[in-house]
Amino acid sequence: VQLQASGGGLVQAGGSLRLSCTASGYSFSSYKMGWFRQAPGTEREFVAAIGWSDSRTLYGDSVKGRFTISRDNAKNTVYLQMNSLRPEDTAVYYCAADDTPLSVVVRTTTGYAHWGQGTLVTVSS
Repeated sequence: VQLQASGGGLVQAGGSLRLSCTASGYSFSSYKMGWFRQAPGTEREFVAAIGWSDSRTLYGDSVKGRFTISRDNAKNTVYLQMNSLRPEDTAVYYCAADDTPLSVVVRTTTGYAHWGQGTLVTVSS
């Protein structure tokens, strides 16, 4: 299982970015996908997750209403659209995958067996 995250960069507060995570080596459509982030000196924080069929999504409280997770099973890719970005959104963003349902351990890192390498998002004030 390989996950490749991309799309990070430098953006001003109030701006937008779209992160992508392309998967290979497994049946993408059978896995839940998640995004986490980690700022220096902090623990990895849950951002968003999406179930197998794209019918259910979950968000961390700090991003709810600003970020949107989606997936394209035909492209083996999950996206994180980030709008109204704030300086406190600055972090390395990681995508993750697991073959358990969205109802099973979704908001913690222990719920995901596979991780990408991370992409840095920097929001300037």
